[in-house]
Amino acid sequence: MPPTRLVIFDCDGVLIDSEMISARMLVEELSRLGLSIDLDYVARHFLGRSYPVVMETIRREFGLDLPPAFEDRYRERLLAAFQTDLRIMPGVREVIEGLALPCCVATSSSPRRVAMSLAHVGLAPLVAGRVFTATQVSRGKPAPDLFLFAAAQMGVAPADCLVIEDSLTGIRAARAAGMPVWRFTGGSHLKGRDGPEPEDARPDARFSSFADFATLAPELMRPT
Repeated sequence: MPPTRLVIFDCDGVLIDSEMISARMLVEELSRLGLSIDLDYVARHFLGRSYPVVMETIRREFGLDLPPAFEDRYRERLLAAFQTDLRIMPGVREVIEGLALPCCVATSSSPRRVAMSLAHVGLAPLVAGRVFTATQVSRGKPAPDLFLFAAAQMGVAPADCLVIEDSLTGIRAARAAGMPVWRFTGGSHLKGRDGPEPEDARPDARFSSFADFATLAPELMRPT
């Protein structure tokens, strides 16, 4: 593997423990329309995907034509829940602060949601000007577009990037981009759900705690 020159972090489920909050809000909002899905379904089919892709899947799979106000109501309830329930992933601040090379964020979240989330947990100053979202590319994950866009904006070749992802969708995107990828499995949404990985979504390494990051890649960290 070439020397790493850039670490690209996914946001939801990696920097912040947000995926269970998002899933719960989606399940509750859909139940208001008479559609019953559970958290396991959300974890299998929606993790790592952008909101438009999730909504299109619901329309296609369940024949549910969502009312125009659905998105705004869901997003407002979600952001309100983030204000009270959102937590930073333990140890991730120390990793970002200790990196000996640049990092950025590449996320399927909307610009408003990621900005609010990172500000809420205190990470915004650490990645200011280096947050890229699916709204900036034509295709979201699992297409490679977002990761390739982030690398280009940071001036680093894809092969010289290391992606930190939690979802199979994100791992597929990183692999399609030709980037090494590690899977973080420490989020609450993966407890009891991090089962076998398909061949096209197998990471180069796995870790469940950011306390182990420096041990996995001491060459990426500044000397202490």
